[in-house]
Amino acid sequence: MVYICTNNSKIMARQSISLTKPNDEWLKNQVTSEEYSSKSELVNDLIRQARNEQRKIDWIRAKIEKAEKSGISNKSPQEILELARKRTINDL
Repeated sequence: MVYICTNNSKIMARQSISLTKPNDEWLKNQVTSEEYSSKSELVNDLIRQARNEQRKIDWIRAKIEKAEKSGISNKSPQEILELARKRTINDL
């Protein structure tokens, strides 16, 4: 069941989820230790982290696909490594 409610001018989806006992205990411990103010805040943070990781994976995958399509190089391994270092620094 999904509900839409407003909270500090943000529209949030409210959902009911089931957790395994170890996961629920871990969430409770994080809130009890005041690392997070609520389970919802923690779950949202975990989702944000997972989304950021997925963006990184997608970026790496795109670079690999581009490299595979570029063909065979006549450059030495050292030249290729140096070019890769320069590109990586420029991409950051």
